[in-house]
Amino acid sequence: MGNDYRAERAISRSGTSSWVVVTDEFDLHAEACAFLAGLRGRGMSVNTERLYASRVALYLSYCAEHGLAWAEPGFLGLRAFQDWLISEPLPSRGRQRGRAPRFRSRGTANAALTSVASFLRFGHAHGWVPARTVSVLTGPARWRHLPPGFDTGENGQWRPAAASTLRFPTVTPGVEILDDGQIGRLLELAPRARDRFLIALLACTGMRIGEALGLRRADMHLLASSLGLGCRVEGPHVHVRRRADNANGALAKSRFPRVLPVTPELVDYYTAYQRERDQVGAAAEADMVLVNLFRPPLGRPMSYPAVHEMFARLGERAGFRVRPHLFRHTAATRWLAAGVDRDVVQHLLGHVSPASMQPYLHIDERATRDAVERVAVVSAGAR
Repeated sequence: MGNDYRAERAISRSGTSSWVVVTDEFDLHAEACAFLAGLRGRGMSVNTERLYASRVALYLSYCAEHGLAWAEPGFLGLRAFQDWLISEPLPSRGRQRGRAPRFRSRGTANAALTSVASFLRFGHAHGWVPARTVSVLTGPARWRHLPPGFDTGENGQWRPAAASTLRFPTVTPGVEILDDGQIGRLLELAPRARDRFLIALLACTGMRIGEALGLRRADMHLLASSLGLGCRVEGPHVHVRRRADNANGALAKSRFPRVLPVTPELVDYYTAYQRERDQVGAAAEADMVLVNLFRPPLGRPMSYPAVHEMFARLGERAGFRVRPHLFRHTAATRWLAAGVDRDVVQHLLGHVSPASMQPYLHIDERATRDAVERVAVVSAGAR
């Protein structure tokens, strides 16, 4: 059996996708595959499953290469893996060959460690991993900043908490957004009506890419009145629904359906896309909104990799990095800056918890400058 493990996509006879972990000789790693099946059972998306599969495969490969038993690596073995994650250069890809080596960030390493810890806990629950392995994953800590209204107990007995022992300290990054010029540049560079519609859709609604890829034509209510469709929502809008049977594995993260109003401009982009789509016979009758028009299999739903490849090409041409999630950050920031109530923004984004809004509640640079200049004007007037 080989020492290298990797994540591989598996297609069932019914056409549904899942992920497995295999050796370089295509032998399944039974425990890792069971763990991934457990994620599917909890309703996680195929994209999330892919991330977990690749991280677990990385851990298994490290253990095999360094002579560690994956179920009993010991604390020092896990710490060595933690350090290896940020010290081992990433493999070069295509046009990046010959350039300076790239390394994982501490945030990326933390995400991998979290996935591995989940895998080991799952293994312990099923009797594959001993308790001593799981016991070293967390250690005692004390909350320094308590949630509002939290009762620490008469003697502070509820202040202690469990914290991960395998986690790098990181600095919270600022929320990246796109400005109007950048979005306009992307729309200008996108060569196809379908791609322009996708850009406009993400910018207008702030929906997740999985939600966009999961849209069906019946979800697009773009007339002034949708009563003929049995819908009482007024004005053009889009329905976001969680479905587990999408052929491309797209899955809305929120389990609660929501309605997102859209602008007349987005309706125009969709109309142009429909004209382009009608020219492809295999796509004309397809149920999904975003489908393959320019490469086989024609008419099949667009996949996550295809979308990320599209944005990578556009970003390279535009001269700045583009990721689908940037449009979500941008929409949220704009709504809040325009004075939209936080509860409304939370609903538009599909967040269940108000705490998920915290990354978007940053202070605008323009607001800080206005504050300083306002004080300066007051001070000058007092002289």
